[in-house]
Amino acid sequence: MSLVTRCPACGTAFRVQPAQLAAQSGTVRCGKCGELFNGVAALVAPGEERLALEPSPQLGLFDPSRRQPEPPPSEEEPPAPFMAEPRPRRGALWATLSVLALLVLLGQVLYRYRAEVAAMLPATRAPLASLCRSLGCQVPLPRRPELLSIDSSELQADGRREGLIALNAVIHNHAGFSQDYPSLEVTLTDEADRPVLRRVLVPGDYLDAQGREVLAQGIAPGSLTSVRVLLDTSRIGATGYRLYLFFPS
Repeated sequence: MSLVTRCPACGTAFRVQPAQLAAQSGTVRCGKCGELFNGVAALVAPGEERLALEPSPQLGLFDPSRRQPEPPPSEEEPPAPFMAEPRPRRGALWATLSVLALLVLLGQVLYRYRAEVAAMLPATRAPLASLCRSLGCQVPLPRRPELLSIDSSELQADGRREGLIALNAVIHNHAGFSQDYPSLEVTLTDEADRPVLRRVLVPGDYLDAQGREVLAQGIAPGSLTSVRVLLDTSRIGATGYRLYLFFPS
């Protein structure tokens, strides 16, 4: 004898056998909507209005061999981009450090060659001087001795006083910018070319009054500067000399 039970969720009625209800303690699953319900409590009493009975898909619910295999559990989906764990911004950090290192390097180069930069770009002298004041430094004129030369020099006796000689020389600035006046080392020698007197002349020693007034402007690019110095040789008997220019370190 078959019984009729009705799904309380979708209202579908279907036939069941008493043995099927007893095997599952009365629990059945609707073959149409998949709802689990108590088939005994949902039995349709005899004599009710005619029911449109569905085929018996519910029988498969009680036969494990006929059950549809359940889909395998889906793998956990990766979190959405906005929920992903933040990664360390190493790229941004290295970029920032690289920029800072570059700025430090540029600052060192600018400090080392501030005189040349100010000479090549006169408009930068005032800002560099202002920056140097805050750092306790100055913006001197460039000092490139390899771009300076002594084009000519000679010793002449001064007829106004015996034993007094005049050293005349011409300094040539080959650079394309103004340079500081160099120091001059004069070495007087005897007949055997042995040094008998050595003297270092700073710009204030060999420039005349007019030259000392424009000392801060330096030697203009490509220009020549005449030097004249009087030396007393009355007690040393010098007959020759050596002369070279340099910048004190």
